[in-house]
Amino acid sequence: MKYSLKNINILFVLCIVVSVCPAASADDGYNLWMSYKKLDDAKTLKAYQQAFSSIVIEGQSETLDIIREEVKKGLDGLLGVDVPVRNTLDTGGALVIGTRRQSQIIQKLDLSDKLATLGYEGFLIKSTKINGIPTVVISANEDIGLLYGSFHLLRLMQTGQSFKNVDICSKPKIQYRLLDHWDKLDGTISDQRGYAGKSLWKWDELPDKIDPRYKDYARANASIGINGVVPNSVNADPTILKPEYLKKVAKLADVFRPYGIRVFLSVNFSSPISAKFSEDGNRKGGIGNLNTSDPCDPEVRQWWKDKAKEIYQLIPDFGGFLVKASSEGMPGPQQQYNRTHADGANMLAEALAPYGGIVMWRSFVYNADVDPDRSKRAYKEFVPFDGKFSPNVFIQTKNGPIDFQPREPLNSLFGAMPNTPLMLELQIMQEYLGHSKHLVYLAPMWKEYLEFDTYAKGRGSTLASIIDGSLHNYQMTGIAGVTNIGDDRNWCGHLFGQANWYAFGRLAWDHNLSSETIANEWIRMTLSRKSKVVKQIQSMMIGSREACVNYMTPLGLHHIMQEGFHYGPQPSLDKSGRVDWTSVYYHRADVNGLGFDRSSTGSNATSQYFSPNAEIFDSLKRCPEKYLLWFHHVSWDHKMKSGRTLWKELCRRYYKGVDYVKKMEHTWDAIEKDIDPEIYLHVKEKLATQEKDAAIWRDTCVSYFQKFSNRPVPAYK
Repeated sequence: MKYSLKNINILFVLCIVVSVCPAASADDGYNLWMSYKKLDDAKTLKAYQQAFSSIVIEGQSETLDIIREEVKKGLDGLLGVDVPVRNTLDTGGALVIGTRRQSQIIQKLDLSDKLATLGYEGFLIKSTKINGIPTVVISANEDIGLLYGSFHLLRLMQTGQSFKNVDICSKPKIQYRLLDHWDKLDGTISDQRGYAGKSLWKWDELPDKIDPRYKDYARANASIGINGVVPNSVNADPTILKPEYLKKVAKLADVFRPYGIRVFLSVNFSSPISAKFSEDGNRKGGIGNLNTSDPCDPEVRQWWKDKAKEIYQLIPDFGGFLVKASSEGMPGPQQQYNRTHADGANMLAEALAPYGGIVMWRSFVYNADVDPDRSKRAYKEFVPFDGKFSPNVFIQTKNGPIDFQPREPLNSLFGAMPNTPLMLELQIMQEYLGHSKHLVYLAPMWKEYLEFDTYAKGRGSTLASIIDGSLHNYQMTGIAGVTNIGDDRNWCGHLFGQANWYAFGRLAWDHNLSSETIANEWIRMTLSRKSKVVKQIQSMMIGSREACVNYMTPLGLHHIMQEGFHYGPQPSLDKSGRVDWTSVYYHRADVNGLGFDRSSTGSNATSQYFSPNAEIFDSLKRCPEKYLLWFHHVSWDHKMKSGRTLWKELCRRYYKGVDYVKKMEHTWDAIEKDIDPEIYLHVKEKLATQEKDAAIWRDTCVSYFQKFSNRPVPAYK
């Protein structure tokens, strides 16, 4: 097609108009699942307008002010009318929000028995009549419970739920629900993990300037029940504990506090040491004036007590310390001082205990130079000290025994420490699952772990029952998610990455929720309320994790990603043709077969699991095929349940994974007219990248393993 000069001028003008005056409906993803767009179902809209003709909130506090602002914003947007906020009931339907302590209206209702079961953070939502006026009540014991209840009511409205005879009581199943940021003080993310831009935290501007995004971040977290944040990386820079930085952290705490969010800090174990004693920079050098960080040294113990006192004077509700020690070059009590993990953790716990603070001591430890199987290391180092940690110490443990792989069996540490509370650590940021380039919905993966039966105390000893404290009667419970949030306008780099942030919060509050329910909520709140469209997008999301496993690491393969960046495949050779020992270490491919032998004939990692898992994983015939190459070195001609050989099944999985991505692209194209144009194009581009890169994964791995198997690649349909 040819264009005249006149045509070109017109196109140029149109481009300027579009760029200056974007479509009113344009959505860049900043509002997450809280855009509160007007309901389009006439029947539902009319019912809600009648039910919520006014908002009544009695009492005064920072949190109540947030509730007034949020509920009014939500109702005005969803109902398309100006809903007044009042202090007393008026005619017509009303939304009444309050605690018995501050609301005279709530005091007159018979809610004592229900409220008694809800604790500090729980809430109830109930339809009733007050003085003959139809009313929906949100009540709780504390203001933060009211905030959680208000967000839940807005969630119900956004997803079109009926409020006729509504009677909901909800409280979190897990006490500590944290986001861990791996952000460095220079604004970058540790080890190139900034998949959504740079860090949210502008340390150079704090404490004088408060970025408005801090409030929006807190608001988003409160909407899904997250109540704690660790803003700095586990590879901690001791500088965070300097007075000038603690004042910056205190300002963040001030912003987060009304939203029920406490601040925690990652700390460097060698912080008490003077920097002049450092041998390799911040890894060993600290900010103190001591020449040791030995946890049994009285001066060191006093240094941490003094530091804790200093912190709590600035941040009265400070949560505590997260510690990566004796791992990947980070200093700890073992290598330097021949002390135990318990010695190190208990020293910090002693300093925090007077203020109610906790220690989250990570179990991610290994030594690649000496461990024939690093998957066993955490069990070996921590189980002997079960019951020897102070009561305010968590052992924070990754879901799998290696490192956030697309699929791993459950970490054998879970269930093996009945006298020490274990805190589950999940990764939201997709470090090994395509970064922010791939659509991979993680709730199905997390549910797979939560429902994993350890048999620690017989059948039904699930991971969920361990981390919520019900199995071992833990006195404190916790879950942490390594966040995917950055300073990108849409927060997560990939719009669908928001779904994983949302899903983490929802499962941390209630691990019984299904992946489908959470996806349905997020889609309706974020993308579309049309049932057909919701169903199509949900179908994309639910199978996306399994597809990722298939095109990356099927049948129990693991850790064959590029070293350092952890994105593309690198099964054995780097760009120079040199052997990449790390991948060979994990996949053990040779002319005879494939897989890491962790059975009783190999490293015997299977013995770390409870019976009958130990026996099932140890048996080549009984081992679930999804873990087959994790636990066994298997012949290329081994017959799989499908009747195919291992080689043919492996190839089939790789091709099947890529085909699923193509299917997601077709589904997304089919709903173009129902999706905001900006979001549609954003996701379309991401899916195109995912298909291209998934094919690279497939072709690279199939080609590489074919060299060992010496068998033709089977035709796949």
